[in-house]
Amino acid sequence: MNLTAETNLLTQQLQVIDDQLSKRSIALDPSGYFIIYVDREQNLICAKHYSNIINDKGLAVDPETGKTIPAKGKVDRRAEQLFTGRTAKELCVEIFEKIEPCPVTMFDHAAYLGREAHRAELALLQQQDYIQD
Repeated sequence: MNLTAETNLLTQQLQVIDDQLSKRSIALDPSGYFIIYVDREQNLICAKHYSNIINDKGLAVDPETGKTIPAKGKVDRRAEQLFTGRTAKELCVEIFEKIEPCPVTMFDHAAYLGREAHRAELALLQQQDYIQD
């Protein structure tokens, strides 16, 4: 097998692992959630932070309306804060090191945000679309 074929096979195998892990159940961070996107005009990775309350069923609820926040689809809410960075590292420093109290209270949420910031950075650099996992 040549190097290109081996690389393609490995890429496919890694994608299968990521796809399977994306289907796992996760606990939601009671301090809120982030919507991450790329601003190509300003060459920035952006993360809007939204507050939420976790109800007794483990679902995120809008603190203002008391309504469950859907996992998919457009939600008309005002972000609590906007974080930006030119790199994944810069964005993570803004979120985790410059704000008191930190808007993330769970380690798995922090790891997820780091991964997503890195994916957004790659999409920005490679001029590709970025869709948050």
